[in-house]
Amino acid sequence: MKLLVTGATGKLGSKVVEALLETVPADQLAVSVRNPEKAEGLRARGVEVRQGDFDQPETLDAAFAGIDRLLIISADGDNEARIRQHTNAVAAAERAQVKFIAYTSIGNARDSKMFLAPPHQAAEEAILKTGIPYSFLRNNWYLENEIPSIQGVMAGAPWVTSAGTGKIGWALQQEYAEAAAIVLAGNGHENTVYELSGKLLTQEEFAAALGTVLGKEVAVQQVDDETYAEIMKGAGVPEFLLPFLVAIQQGIREGELEVESNDFEKLLGRPATPVNEALSQLVNQIS
Repeated sequence: MKLLVTGATGKLGSKVVEALLETVPADQLAVSVRNPEKAEGLRARGVEVRQGDFDQPETLDAAFAGIDRLLIISADGDNEARIRQHTNAVAAAERAQVKFIAYTSIGNARDSKMFLAPPHQAAEEAILKTGIPYSFLRNNWYLENEIPSIQGVMAGAPWVTSAGTGKIGWALQQEYAEAAAIVLAGNGHENTVYELSGKLLTQEEFAAALGTVLGKEVAVQQVDDETYAEIMKGAGVPEFLLPFLVAIQQGIREGELEVESNDFEKLLGRPATPVNEALSQLVNQIS
């Protein structure tokens, strides 16, 4: 049985590989990366390193050859590029006759109106069309996404948001990675959808938890989208990223990440780490 993880030198991918190496012999594991030099550490540990680029489909044929179980980690970039990259990867998996595809998706992907959803919808649809057994790992929101805002609060800024009362199921990237490793290496996950979400919290509840961890009150500044963009610009966010950040706030405000689920418990045998504890871990890492 040969397993392969794409994007294995990225933030999530590297954590998935580490989780897999705790239970899977290194010689059963391969990784597909754009730049193999970045994966030399994995090669030294006995993991097979293959070159594969979602923008160069011909490289994927060699990268996926002989693979039984594949984890496609969603790519970065704009929606158009991601749709092309994801469908390239799925087509290559079909050509390589892999027997199982796991894919890191977004919460409630099929019905989501979140602006981030189209590349995930395209990938899930492409996978379903192949007829290959699959598992969709619908990751809600990484706690690590909030590091810049947490650092702002630590420096004395308020928690600024235009997300209103919308709720998010934050969880640590490590837990999403462990769940993915369990699905890729385990049995009984064929044709499954896992909505992976921590406890749903509003911005105010999140800020209160952060305040408890930091030992100070964290003021929440609820603003409109325009003001939010201005504040983010003033904080040094590059102009091209502002529409992206505003659209995320809009999606949260409209309830696109309010997906209640105990699927973490199903896969990990426990719920996601409580937010106070998870925030404590994160604050220790960045302070």
